[in-house]
Amino acid sequence: MTDHTFAKPMAITRRGLVAGAMATAIAITALQPAFAAPETAQRIANHFSNVRSMAGEFVQFGPSGEQTGGKFYIERPGKLLFLYENPSPIRVVADGKSLVVNNKKLDTWSIYPLGKTPLNVLLGDRIDLSGDRVRNVSEADDLTTIVIGDKQIFGDSQITMMFDPKSFDLRQWTIRDAQGKDTTVMVYNVQQGVRFGKGTFDIPYQKINEDRFRSD
Repeated sequence: MTDHTFAKPMAITRRGLVAGAMATAIAITALQPAFAAPETAQRIANHFSNVRSMAGEFVQFGPSGEQTGGKFYIERPGKLLFLYENPSPIRVVADGKSLVVNNKKLDTWSIYPLGKTPLNVLLGDRIDLSGDRVRNVSEADDLTTIVIGDKQIFGDSQITMMFDPKSFDLRQWTIRDAQGKDTTVMVYNVQQGVRFGKGTFDIPYQKINEDRFRSD
């Protein structure tokens, strides 16, 4: 899927990451909401926006504590591919316009406008933290946390992004849906400056429309 990389990934194990996740959860709980100057958040966001492509592995923690993992691929603006490891049949694709959740086992497709989802913040050509979109910025020795919401676009959903305070590298993000349920994704063994093959982020709109027509 990739034909060239410019950065060597760190060797991090799944077990070590999960242990770190538990420690991070404790640390985040202990954080006191602290005001940070808006330029702090924007400086981190600008650095992250300059990472035009990245790939690596992820561990996802669902609202009920369920854990899954797999590989991810991101290209700005707006493109994402999540391949979940077996036995999960799920694949998530964004092509800059839409976000699609594909159940390969059931051959079903759920499609959403990418611009109406919090993931659009993460995948934007530039991460805009102007106005009142930033709900909180907290700084600790091991993480800088930025909470972003936009009621006019995402409704009651929001995204929390956590960065290394020294390198400004993305470590994890949490999406809270309109029901207040959190899904957290932690990334590791990340490579930046990755080139992707043609069709990596393609969405089969014709097939989706044909399947919908047959089911109506």
